[in-house]
Amino acid sequence: ADETEQADRTEADDTMKAHPAKRQRARRVDFRGKTYLAPLTTVGNLPFRRVCKGFGVDITCSEMAIANNIVQGQGSELALLKRHASEDIFGVQLAGSRADMVGKAAEFVGRHCDVDFIDLNLGCPVELAFNNGGGSALLAQPRKIERIVRTMAAVVDCDVTVKFRTGIRAPDVAEKLAPQLHAWGAALGTLHGRTRQQRYTRLADWECIGRARDLAAPLPLFGGGDVLSWEDYWDHVETRRQCDGVMVGRGALIKPWLFQEIRERRVWDISASERLDMLRDFARFGLEHWGSDTIGVANTRRFLLEWQSFLCRYVPAGLLEVLPQRINDRPPPFVGRSDLETLMASHNAADWVRISEMVLGPAPPDFAFVPKHKSNSY
Repeated sequence: ADETEQADRTEADDTMKAHPAKRQRARRVDFRGKTYLAPLTTVGNLPFRRVCKGFGVDITCSEMAIANNIVQGQGSELALLKRHASEDIFGVQLAGSRADMVGKAAEFVGRHCDVDFIDLNLGCPVELAFNNGGGSALLAQPRKIERIVRTMAAVVDCDVTVKFRTGIRAPDVAEKLAPQLHAWGAALGTLHGRTRQQRYTRLADWECIGRARDLAAPLPLFGGGDVLSWEDYWDHVETRRQCDGVMVGRGALIKPWLFQEIRERRVWDISASERLDMLRDFARFGLEHWGSDTIGVANTRRFLLEWQSFLCRYVPAGLLEVLPQRINDRPPPFVGRSDLETLMASHNAADWVRISEMVLGPAPPDFAFVPKHKSNSY
């Protein structure tokens, strides 16, 4: 392990010498005050991002891509890097545990992909990434984080951003890491207000985000966690001034029109028929992206159903006794104002298949669906 670490350090140092950091980047993004759709594995695919662009989100990012797989040229990983023409501020998120490998992947993305920024993932909590030393596991190794960020900044002309958590088991990393990111070459930090161990079991710590934001200056710092309403968004950004913007993840999966609510500062009591139109748009975008043959339809259906495991958690604003809906609330089953609205609130996967058939036609007779992402992670 020590030899690997030394080789990683040596190659990263060589990379930085070969590509002296540029004082003036070819492109700079003004991140402050913009809405940002979080990079979301599986469900943050290109058709979903197009839906969110239709509702006015400013910044979009690819699903997490593994640096080693990009360097090896794996087709499935390279497909994640595709940008749609509607994505006017777009980045690619990379995950990896070695500075030399992440640097090579970043250099490839910078040269061959149309991106405005490249994001480093320091937040992924899943065991596969963590046990390989990537994602949130890097939070325990600040010197390695520094080498990775400096290497990325040295080899690309676009902005480098960093997404991280408050810590691994305890919230003891963010306030130490945030003040250093600017000097290492990052253009933006995004802090998810939970530790790796917490996952989604507790509310996000926005007080920690606020302290980290003050410490990160002059680097802009976005926060993330539990935002499901325009009131939440502007409370964090304007009233409490805890961040320079908010990265929205689960909130966008539950109600993508949240970005329009944020811009207009109002609640949209969207109808079931309007939500079905949104799903029709997703189906159309999916067939354009994955193809209209049998495989393309199957992929579109599968990704639509993954998304439906979050969409079903939305409670129509017109039925709520108290606004706004809170993301960690578990509402009881309810009857909607129409049969379609009731169906859309179902947590039964068979009902999700019925909804998919409204926009994609009948599913195969032997079709069954088990969600990859369990939306019971309230």
